[in-house]
Amino acid sequence: MKRIAEPAEILQTVFGYNEFRHNQQSIIEHLLSAQDAVVLMPTGGGKSLCYQVPALCVEGVTVVVSPLIALMKDQVDALLLNGVKAAFLNSTQHPSEREQILQQIRRNELKLLYVAPERLVGSEINFLQFLKTEAKPALFAIDEAHCISQWGHDFRPEYRVLSQLKTQFPDIPVIALTATADALTKKDIIDQLHLKQFRVFENSFNRPNISYYVKPKRNYYDELVDYLEEHKGDSGIIYCLSRNATERLAEDLKADGFNAAAYHAGLDKATRDERQDLFLKDDISIIVATIAFGMGINKSNVRFVIHADLPKNIEGYYQETGRAGRDGLPSEALLFYGAGDVIKLKNFAQVEDNPEQTKILLDKLDKMVAFCETKQCRRKYLLNYFGEEAPDYCGTCDTCIHKPELSDQTIVAQKIMSAVARVNEKFGLGYIVDLLRGSASEKIKAEHKQLSVYGIGKDKPKDEWIHYTKELLSSGYLQMSDGQYPLLKLTEKSKAVLFKGEKVYLHAPIQIVATVKEPVVYQQHAYEKELFENLKKLRNKMAHEENVPAYLILSDSSLMDLATYLPLVATDLSKISGFGVYKIERYGQPFLEMVQDYCNEQGIDTRIELKQPKRERRTSAARERETDTKKISLDLFKNGMSVEAIAEQRMLSPNTIESHRSYYVSKSQLDIGALVPADKRELIQAAIQRLGKNGLKQLKENLPEEISYGEIKLVIAANEATA
Repeated sequence: MKRIAEPAEILQTVFGYNEFRHNQQSIIEHLLSAQDAVVLMPTGGGKSLCYQVPALCVEGVTVVVSPLIALMKDQVDALLLNGVKAAFLNSTQHPSEREQILQQIRRNELKLLYVAPERLVGSEINFLQFLKTEAKPALFAIDEAHCISQWGHDFRPEYRVLSQLKTQFPDIPVIALTATADALTKKDIIDQLHLKQFRVFENSFNRPNISYYVKPKRNYYDELVDYLEEHKGDSGIIYCLSRNATERLAEDLKADGFNAAAYHAGLDKATRDERQDLFLKDDISIIVATIAFGMGINKSNVRFVIHADLPKNIEGYYQETGRAGRDGLPSEALLFYGAGDVIKLKNFAQVEDNPEQTKILLDKLDKMVAFCETKQCRRKYLLNYFGEEAPDYCGTCDTCIHKPELSDQTIVAQKIMSAVARVNEKFGLGYIVDLLRGSASEKIKAEHKQLSVYGIGKDKPKDEWIHYTKELLSSGYLQMSDGQYPLLKLTEKSKAVLFKGEKVYLHAPIQIVATVKEPVVYQQHAYEKELFENLKKLRNKMAHEENVPAYLILSDSSLMDLATYLPLVATDLSKISGFGVYKIERYGQPFLEMVQDYCNEQGIDTRIELKQPKRERRTSAARERETDTKKISLDLFKNGMSVEAIAEQRMLSPNTIESHRSYYVSKSQLDIGALVPADKRELIQAAIQRLGKNGLKQLKENLPEEISYGEIKLVIAANEATA
């Protein structure tokens, strides 16, 4: 593969990031050596850069296979805002629009093309054949690669067409990416894609900025409302099991004053598109979605994900909670857990005439239930599930924050075990608890009301007995039978308690709190909250003007950097994550001026020296590309065009064109004398000597009204030229 750029250049100049994360660089170099890769990386871990960066380093088009139309559009919009030529092909487009994109591919104008798997070999066009005869594919990227595996949690038969890629394009590298795959699914991905010379790259599944909480599903709506009140204004997703549940919950939340909407596959496409668009643009705060349908979004500022119903498996739970905190800021995952959901999901797991698949689904559900009932660190449980070691304590999940002491509960355990034994192990958990508490319900058999265990547990509430019984299950003192109606059974451990006097130590039930009162601090330096909010408003205004989601302009973490390090000159913007060359040109000046005005009003100075500097690794070619756009403006200035005329012609803001002009004045390539009259220059110089050059707003207020900000900047630039 012939390189036309280096990965480090592309990362900095296009995407605006300081350095690669985890093993991104190794993955990219591996692909650029024309070899295949399987990448397991958590949601928000930077999977997309693993194929977007190499796509810009070589000639030809990179084809990205994605199952979700919404995600395609989101990724393409983000690339276009970074100045990358990208497009998508899907069934929602008019034939003429699709033909226009095919023409761009023929002319080698696109760098990335997103397609759904079913479009690769369609009735309208055999796209693989088109690529072979009329295009120059450089790389194939398979997003959500677990969809190709029948062992995966989201198997999609249409993904099986991807097995043709290595047959038809044996020399084109393939990268398969997923956030969730166990060992069986990983092997199936490799086999189905016929990968030969490949490497598997596995990142840590840990999402340190997400805090995990599980709450019992009792009066859950009131607790949900309390939680949402504490997080009013934050963006969040609530997952439910059924379409009806999403509609009911969204209506209830709206009635209680929350900005919420339902989202599921039963809605017509226009409604789905509208609601998703409103959510992406922060015009709707809360989306209530079905677990089965998913969201397929890349929204970076989701602050919480709530499961109102139990997910079917750990993989799905991990992927859905991973939609929170993609910008790296503190976020939360809250799950409401109830036994009723387990019964429903066990029914859903029954696959007709396929006992093997049924067993796999039930085993996965059992591990999801164990996650909810564990008393160990929830983060450790998740990481262990994916084969990763983890410390016993994370400090940011409910079991670590509120870990109760173990106490001797031998009597309690003996009562529960005795009740199980006295009914010959033929009844379930709910029946045993009602028996212990002496329920008068007709469902308790008459003969059981004569047993010595009937009513011996009246001293404790029902929830407490349920808690202790579940802990005995998770500790191996009891076990649950298979089948639609699971029964409690004794084990060798329980027999040792009943007949050998072995002691049992259990955790007392606790009231789990959903919000961390003292969250982990991710920001090393304090940020200016008022400025942060004003920057968000400015970003949202830009986003509405361009009709794109706000986080595609700049993420919350980039705004946090601005409000923390307070860059005051254009060159410092390149030190802020998310500001590549294109975004600095297009959006930098308004943000810079807002920071400058705030610093002037508050009497504070820049803190940019505290920001970790970017590594010096840009080539001369990268620096040349960065100044290309300024040179275009320089030529137009020399032809006598005004700032306004150049801005209109180049579709850039006047502030950006003014910054180009100041740059060339500072390099002595434009004459200050032709741009600012001598009398104005004298006044500005006198003000700079009195007040300094960093406080533009203060300078402006101390000068005659007819002197513009642009003229002040030009005089400052001229001083730099003579310094």
